[in-house]
Amino acid sequence: MIKHIVMFKLKEAEGRSEYENAVEAQKRFDNVIANVKELKKGEVVINSKDAPESNYTIALICDFDTIDDLNAYQVHPAHLEFGKFIGTVKTDRACIDYEC
Repeated sequence: MIKHIVMFKLKEAEGRSEYENAVEAQKRFDNVIANVKELKKGEVVINSKDAPESNYTIALICDFDTIDDLNAYQVHPAHLEFGKFIGTVKTDRACIDYEC
């Protein structure tokens, strides 16, 4: 199994606060989960409002059976559409992919 974890630091943009953009990202990622058959499990977690501001705002946590499934996800239209939105509201990104 491949675990794919991506963290984003979001900003105030698109007429929404950083937190509102996190909630919007969570909603939009639900579309990715619903439409990418290679994605076995996916969730978006939002950093606590009481946590340090230096923390990342959201994390995507995804499970794939194989690296080929992860690669198919990367180019899936639903993922690319999500990426367009995230690109307008992020200031930083960190990612790790590992076998478990």
